[in-house]
Amino acid sequence: MISLKDVSKWYGQFQVLTECSTEVKKGEVVVVCGPSGSGKSTLIKTVNGLEPIQQGEILVNEIKVNDKHTDLAKLRAKVGMVFQHFELFPHLSIIENLTLAQVKVLNREKEAAKEKGLKLLERVGLASHANKYPAQLSGGQQQRVAIARALCMDPIAMLFDEPTSALDPEMINEVLDVMVELANEGMTMMVVTHEMGFAKKVADRIIFMDEGRIVEDRPKNDFFDNPKSARAKDFLAKILH
Repeated sequence: MISLKDVSKWYGQFQVLTECSTEVKKGEVVVVCGPSGSGKSTLIKTVNGLEPIQQGEILVNEIKVNDKHTDLAKLRAKVGMVFQHFELFPHLSIIENLTLAQVKVLNREKEAAKEKGLKLLERVGLASHANKYPAQLSGGQQQRVAIARALCMDPIAMLFDEPTSALDPEMINEVLDVMVELANEGMTMMVVTHEMGFAKKVADRIIFMDEGRIVEDRPKNDFFDNPKSARAKDFLAKILH
């Protein structure tokens, strides 16, 4: 479903990604972890072309992301993205946030888009908040709305960029519960997170990054039980402790 081959990226002189290669199969849940500044968020944003790359190749469902002829708007409609800071439109109601892209990008009828939005709000436990505005919701609720909004587009895969890091501790689980449910239903997911409990529960594989490189890319149990690199051992000792 997602394939990265020797992906490298620079900001000016600074190389932020160095020859990163991995694959995510349909229905697989891959957690990307590592210390701050290791390139995790940049890596995940290259998958749907939000961050352009200078070297390598990225394929999503056999569409070449880094080809200048690729319609990125169309691709992004198929690859849901959930950010750290929700990115909801503050001047639109919750249901308007959910219907806008369906109408503009997928050309759905307004009524059908609204119906789909309400169904997905119900799924994330927020149907009664449809007519409120983002500022009237808690951070955890806003993030669940952001997940529902991405699902409105019928994505073939979902990317999550530290979806819980801006939340208060008691709100984290309400977002993770929705993500666990998605994973259990077979959604293809790439998740940048420090939530190791979530990783242990639902990840098929763990990608561990350091200084812009993929240091380990292994099945979940292998990674947690027997990390190979000294850097991963050190990271796990700190984060699990």
